[in-house]
Amino acid sequence: MSGWVASAENMQRLLESAKEARFRAYAPYSGFRVGAAIMCSDGNVYPGSNIENASYGLSVCAERNAVAAMIQGGCRFPLAIAVAGEGVEPCYPCGACRQVLAEFNPDITVVLEKQGRPVSFSLGELLPLGFSLPKP
Repeated sequence: MSGWVASAENMQRLLESAKEARFRAYAPYSGFRVGAAIMCSDGNVYPGSNIENASYGLSVCAERNAVAAMIQGGCRFPLAIAVAGEGVEPCYPCGACRQVLAEFNPDITVVLEKQGRPVSFSLGELLPLGFSLPKP
């Protein structure tokens, strides 16, 4: 797939994949389950869910688990990611996840759900002035 169009249909489809991944979350401590799904340049969708740990700092967010699945799948350029939490408010990626996503595509589209409908942002809107190594 050479590109991803942020149409309502495509965003909804990716958001549904994130919701499916949410059901596989391991969240016994917070009870807050999150799913993510990455649409990659190879046309595949890579899911991830949050995995908590009794030592909270060792917990891993759904977005970073989706990135790990993407890397294991052989893709290095994500086009879009959908994130689905529980509740009525959008589940924005945390700062660490935003930085990890920027490593692979600083222009990735981030799809969230607001009042039952998909909404999208560019990663640049969510992570202005993100860290990157100086270019040679």
